[in-house]
Amino acid sequence: MNASLIFTLERMASPVGTLLIVTDAKAQLRALLWEEEELHLQQRLQRHYGAGIVLQHSDGGASRARHALDAYFAGDLHAIDKIPVAAAGTPFQRDVWTALRKIPVGKTLSYGALAAKIGRPKAVRAVGLANGANPIGIVVPCHRVIGADSSLTGYGGGLARKRWLLDHEGAYYTG
Repeated sequence: MNASLIFTLERMASPVGTLLIVTDAKAQLRALLWEEEELHLQQRLQRHYGAGIVLQHSDGGASRARHALDAYFAGDLHAIDKIPVAAAGTPFQRDVWTALRKIPVGKTLSYGALAAKIGRPKAVRAVGLANGANPIGIVVPCHRVIGADSSLTGYGGGLARKRWLLDHEGAYYTG
């Protein structure tokens, strides 16, 4: 990959924990992870983009993604819809991540329904794996995927955060 790819890391306090926002020079969101994942952030980026990644800390100015996330947490739930994202992944993963962005605020889908939406109804487990590999949480809303019985299922940030995000968005689920 590109040996001169430079990403900027920004930290953001949210109502459910500190977020790590990774953007590129074009202001595209490359990763949005929880602070607990920081130890492995560089490794994840290198795995997706190559060994030449340079991760620099923000100079203090807030990115467009940061402003949109601030608005989202303040109640403008659609503020994150227009954040440009660019995540490296397999074509199948990118298909799943694109479909995730089409789940409306306040709605949820099961893994099976998501698999059907991308035209791969038998790929439920693969959809689950792609959902779990999503590097851009919240903006690529993997938290909107729940069990077939409307119950909460795994989330990289933990079920308490998933519950908070779904409640914040007014989504229905059980448990």
